[in-house]
Amino acid sequence: MNFLEERIVKDGIVKEGNVLKVDSFLNHQMDIKLLDQMGAEFKRRFAGKPINKILTIEASGIGIACIAAQHFDVPVVFAKKSQSINLDGEMYVAEVESFTHKCINHVIVSQKFLSPADHVLIIDDFLANGCALQGLIQIVQSAGATVEGIGIAIEKGFQSGGRIIRNLGFQLESLAIVDAMDAATGHIEFRPQKS
Repeated sequence: MNFLEERIVKDGIVKEGNVLKVDSFLNHQMDIKLLDQMGAEFKRRFAGKPINKILTIEASGIGIACIAAQHFDVPVVFAKKSQSINLDGEMYVAEVESFTHKCINHVIVSQKFLSPADHVLIIDDFLANGCALQGLIQIVQSAGATVEGIGIAIEKGFQSGGRIIRNLGFQLESLAIVDAMDAATGHIEFRPQKS
């Protein structure tokens, strides 16, 4: 069991509807030392890739992406879920359905922050159905940039997102893959991974 799996077992809460709450350490209150370990692990798994930018989506991916960016020494761009008055110029836009919030968002990235010269690592906290990732991939491709890889904190292996993204040919690295969880017992089963 790796460091993230251990933390999920210790502090994660399984709820009805295939919901795994990790808000005490990952996506509401953040354990920065844990995020630093995750950033170092992403750096190890994507070693040798010419990554010059990290892309994530607001809001829960931002903390993980920022700490990971320190290990890569690159900037972070985050896709916004709503238009605001301080967004100007041309935008890349993708439609994304949220598993957690049960809604459709139009995610937006200013064209001045992604170009064909960029080699992008996409980072997010969860992978369920893969809709957010497909939207971010679409934005990177619209910019003419290259997706060098995708780093996910927790993948729900019993949902289709991981399979879909891997079948598209991307290097997808999930630090913890949950293959099953039981709300009644709180039991979580992880997919074995190579170290």
